[in-house]
Amino acid sequence: MGTIRVFDDADAMARAAAEWLCGLAGRADRTFAVCLSGGSTPRRLYETLAGPAIAAEFPWRRVHWFWGDERFVPRDHPDSNFRMVCEALLARAPCPAANVHPVPVDGLSPQGAAIAYEAELKRFHGAERLDPAKPLFDVTLLGLGEDGHTASLFPGHAALREQQRWAVAVEGASPPARISLTFPVLDSSRDAAFLVAGQGKRAILARARAGDPALPAARIRPVGRLQWLVDRAAAG
Repeated sequence: MGTIRVFDDADAMARAAAEWLCGLAGRADRTFAVCLSGGSTPRRLYETLAGPAIAAEFPWRRVHWFWGDERFVPRDHPDSNFRMVCEALLARAPCPAANVHPVPVDGLSPQGAAIAYEAELKRFHGAERLDPAKPLFDVTLLGLGEDGHTASLFPGHAALREQQRWAVAVEGASPPARISLTFPVLDSSRDAAFLVAGQGKRAILARARAGDPALPAARIRPVGRLQWLVDRAAAG
């Protein structure tokens, strides 16, 4: 289930995650693709990336940004993952607009948005199929819900069984409707990292780390490395 790193608090975890991401991107010396997570815990990471200490070292022009999932709401909606990342990171950093690849939501159904995002991912990747030797993402950031979901892959939902589609509409699990990348796409990453904070996540983190097959988060198997960055409250 990957390695685990425990930090005193969520702020220390965010600083370490930002330094780690900056180091990976800087050493890559090529186009670098990051798949982002929503939620309050990753927000601390994004704000730290945009801070002057790391922003000055980060290779913004080479990094492309994608979303692991999105709520099917307008981009200016308070629940939008795109809006959160923009406020915390992209609007505060010198990131080229062409490097930002949000899930399309305007004028589409949830199913249409998933189809359009899959097409965008394939255009960027330059291939119709995923190849373990050529991961789609360099880094995939993941969250852990109190029910064990990650991205918008919820326990018991049909989306968990999808092996061909790159993105799917997720309806009926947790309103509003959502668009989520599927397991094969989330797994197509050189590095994947779960960010977990808070005592409320302690029990579900233990189950996920133990490999409980009922939890979507426990089924993440990146082609590269997997790590868990957690604060002491979550680690116990």
